[in-house]
Amino acid sequence: MHFEPSEEQLAFADTARAFAREEFAPFAAQWDAEAHFPRETLAKAGELGFCGLYAPERIGGLALPRLDATFVFEELAAIDPSTTAFLTIHNMATWMLGTWGTDAVRAEWGQALSSGQKLASYCLTEPGAGSDAASLKTRAERVGDEYIIHGNKAFISGAGSTDVLVLMARTGAAGADGISAFVVPAHAQGISYGKKEQKMGWNSQPTRTINFDQVRIPAHNLLGSEGEGFRIAMKGLDGGRINIATCSVGAAQGALAQAQRHMQEREQFGRPIAGFQALQFKLADMATELVAARQMVRLAASKLDRQDPTATTYCAMAKRFATDAGFAVCNEALQLHGGYGYIRDYPLERLLRDARVHQILEGTNEIMRVIIARRMLQDDAPDAIR
Repeated sequence: MHFEPSEEQLAFADTARAFAREEFAPFAAQWDAEAHFPRETLAKAGELGFCGLYAPERIGGLALPRLDATFVFEELAAIDPSTTAFLTIHNMATWMLGTWGTDAVRAEWGQALSSGQKLASYCLTEPGAGSDAASLKTRAERVGDEYIIHGNKAFISGAGSTDVLVLMARTGAAGADGISAFVVPAHAQGISYGKKEQKMGWNSQPTRTINFDQVRIPAHNLLGSEGEGFRIAMKGLDGGRINIATCSVGAAQGALAQAQRHMQEREQFGRPIAGFQALQFKLADMATELVAARQMVRLAASKLDRQDPTATTYCAMAKRFATDAGFAVCNEALQLHGGYGYIRDYPLERLLRDARVHQILEGTNEIMRVIIARRMLQDDAPDAIR
């Protein structure tokens, strides 16, 4: 097992770090305060390939391993977890379209999405189907050369501001086998959007409900085959869990760097607070948790790249551990800042707010424990989870 990054991975990280400092850092607080969705900046990210990091080359993507993509997302999230998290969702939707889309769909949307000229949202969650995604009720009925879609989606990132929706809808009977995946133009007739949700964090990306009222799309907008949608969704979520875990690692890295600087600069009782052993121990624990989370994420990503049969379990482990640890590091960094950490002149409170939702989405951390425990209770688990 190789722990040292390759030259190519370090080059991607350097490029992402420079981009984040130039394009994210001066504006992230403003985007958060004004709930501004920075499409122009996302398009600039697309010029560097960041909108199609692991999308297939046939639609203009870089086709990178998931492990390599973590180096990019971590650096971006160290400055702005909210905007980076949307970028990861867009990458997932673009990868799905490029992997399972028909020639017509790839020709219409592929290059535009992988370049960042167009943006995508991922539509799985419904008002009554969150953790139990297989119970979704949005329906797509085949009528001639079209599908007619009706139903509702909830908590959709980018909704109302993106160009295309990757949608999971029911085409068959109840359960996972009755779900199919579709590409839907975001402003097709019959689509309406709810109000922009007022959120604790993730304010640089809008979140809305979506209503589908007899929305018609061509039959060739089906991804894969009928009944394959839930499998596609779950494959997407393995990568999505790696992505959101990486955003937590990035947020924690950004918070830790802020704490290190503050401890050197802030003086109390006649000396920098870095001289107090109790605070040194706190910093040491934060760094240790961060490194452990990063290595777990990279291990899971490497298993996903190799299509290891235990990859889903490791992705769940990484998501559970990294999002909990990442939030804890952000919280401790804020504590080290004292009252300064609580005001918006410093980025700590924004990093903390943005990182909190990572413990909920892409499957709550309670659901991650269910996935891990089920695997551990299989007969071959003692030999498989090593």
